[in-house]
Amino acid sequence: MSTDIRIKKGLDLKLVGEAEPKVSAAPRSQVYSVKPSDFHKVTPKLVIKEGAEVQAGEVIFYSKDDEAVKFVSPVSGKIIEIKRGEKRVILEIRIQADAQDTFVEHWKNNPNEMSADQVKAHLLASGCWPFIKQRPYDVVAHSGDSPKAIFISAYSSAPLSSDVEVALKDKVASFQAGVDALRKLTSGKVHLSVNGKSNSILSGISGVELHKVFGPHPSGNVGVQIAKINPINIGERVWVVAPQDVAIIGDLFLTGKFDATKIIALAGSEVSNPQYYAVRIGAQMKEIVSGKLASDNVRIISGDVLTGAKVTTSGNLGYFANTVTVIPEGNHYRMFGWMPFAGADKHSMQRTALSFLTPGKKYKADTNLNGEERALVVTGEMEKVMPLDIYPMQLLKACLANDIEKMENLGIYEVAPEDFALIDYSNTSKLEAQVIIREALDLMINEVG
Repeated sequence: MSTDIRIKKGLDLKLVGEAEPKVSAAPRSQVYSVKPSDFHKVTPKLVIKEGAEVQAGEVIFYSKDDEAVKFVSPVSGKIIEIKRGEKRVILEIRIQADAQDTFVEHWKNNPNEMSADQVKAHLLASGCWPFIKQRPYDVVAHSGDSPKAIFISAYSSAPLSSDVEVALKDKVASFQAGVDALRKLTSGKVHLSVNGKSNSILSGISGVELHKVFGPHPSGNVGVQIAKINPINIGERVWVVAPQDVAIIGDLFLTGKFDATKIIALAGSEVSNPQYYAVRIGAQMKEIVSGKLASDNVRIISGDVLTGAKVTTSGNLGYFANTVTVIPEGNHYRMFGWMPFAGADKHSMQRTALSFLTPGKKYKADTNLNGEERALVVTGEMEKVMPLDIYPMQLLKACLANDIEKMENLGIYEVAPEDFALIDYSNTSKLEAQVIIREALDLMINEVG
């Protein structure tokens, strides 16, 4: 039996370049990368040196603040470079991959026959723990905490994002094993949300409370689902795990190996044949996009267009990314672009372009901001795309003022940067709302904990 979550506020941004539900294997990268910056607020402590040989699943660093949390190599090979920044901060660990992986062998067992402490110890030792993120703050969960619930959103509503149904088509058994393991970590429920408009392959998963989600983006955001199902109060913790990461956890218990393979969507208007590819976490971007781009003047994004990070072909796939999006760079300017007839092929929420006359049309979006930051805020504009029961404009003001008490009262514990992605896209003032929320959450971590 499932319960429905219906969202009315939001926006479905329809873009050209949706990935065809066809899965191919991407060429194996010569070099893979692990970046500590992918794990927000984690200070790494290396356990390997340049030139060391590592196996897939072997520990390369751990968190100084929570030493039980270990981070492992996605492939077997040789550590060829440890990049450092100012004050010797570790920026990147580069691994030259072997032609074929050899794995660290962990013992395999049925998580239903294990205690909670055994499951936790197994996840920590194997390197799977970083897949578990904590709300509030949207950081890697602390190994000493116990959440009141665990949430898995198996529905991504972001534009051009990876379809979980395609990615997990052959991983249902692994997903079930991962759910069985996660159930041991909480005294509450494991909540699984799926697309309400279709029959999900995960509808038969046992040990979860199933929710069918309806409505525009950001209905697929786990933060929106938490707010509708079991809101976070001060002092409480919930954990969040992405569906493909649940399957990786399940594979650990079924096979005894940390297999960092994901099915990612290569999508966007500048991709010749958008489809899905099987890749390892940290793969070089050039191996993923080589020969597949329609032009050279493009923006490659590790993630979706609203929350992803800009990368070059020499960069790497982000640790948590399930989508690679390629769109035009947007370094051109339209003459008289402010006039309605000049923007018939551009999406506009405010009806400043004639495109509003063709609802359902798909657009070829680029990265042009169409203006710079403006000293004005349109009343009621942000609320149109914010389904959470908060006042987004007032919360952003409190964040900019570093007013901790007001931030708490306005719901800072309920949000993550991704919940403000549509505000980034739609607000007339061009505020970087996601950056503001991230900085505010970091302040809360430091001041409140």
